[in-house]
Amino acid sequence: MGLVHDRYGHGVANVHRLDADTSGLLLCAKTKPALDFLSGQFQSKTVSKKYLAFAVVLPPEQTMKVISPIRDATGALPENFSVELALGEDERQPGRMRIFKGRGGKDSVTEFQVRERFGRFVLLDCRPVTGRTHQIRVHLAAAGAPVLNDPFYGDVEIKLMLSDLKRRYKGRDEEKPLINRLALHASELTLKHPVTKEPVTLAAPLPHEFEVALKYLRKFAVTMR
Repeated sequence: MGLVHDRYGHGVANVHRLDADTSGLLLCAKTKPALDFLSGQFQSKTVSKKYLAFAVVLPPEQTMKVISPIRDATGALPENFSVELALGEDERQPGRMRIFKGRGGKDSVTEFQVRERFGRFVLLDCRPVTGRTHQIRVHLAAAGAPVLNDPFYGDVEIKLMLSDLKRRYKGRDEEKPLINRLALHASELTLKHPVTKEPVTLAAPLPHEFEVALKYLRKFAVTMR
C-alpha cells in the first residue's frame, strides 16, 4: 500500500488485498462510498475472483491425508474439481493455516480447472468461493498438488528448471529456476462498478517470469524426464 499512498494519497483504502508472496490485482477505493459499496460485494460473496497457479502434482504417497480423495485412479488431477475443507490458523505454526476435519475452522471452498498439463507441472485456474487466508495454497496442497515454490505447504526442493525440460542444456552450473517465487497470481476480479453499478472485469497480466516459464513448458514439456 505504500506505493499506492505515494501516488494517490493516504485517503485511498484497501478493499481486496493479497498474500505477501502472491502477485496480481489489488483493489483500492478512493472514497468512503466506493469503499462501502465494494466491500459489501466481497462480504456478500458476489465478487468473482480468478487466480492462476503453477502447481506440482506429487506422487500419491506424498500427498496430504484428507477426508475424501481428489485425485483420480491414475493419480492425476481431474479437469475440473472443487475442494471443500474448513480452514483455520495452525496454532503450532503461527502465520500458517491448516485443515480442520472436525470442529473448528471456517468453511472454505475453492473451484479449480486444469488449463494445461506439463508432466508433473500443471497450470490451473483457481476460483475461491470463500476468501480465507492461504485458501488456494492449502486446498491445492490437500489435493496433492501444492503451488510451485510454496515454502509453507509445498516441496521447496522441487524447482522448475530449463535443464529439466530441454535436452542437452548447457549452463547447469549457473542455472536459476524459471520461476523463483510463489507461483500464484491474482489474474481477474469481476464486480459491479461503484459509480455505474455495471459489471466490470479487472485483469492483471502474468508476471514476465511466468510467461517465460509457460513458453518453455509449452515448447519442451514433451521431453521431460
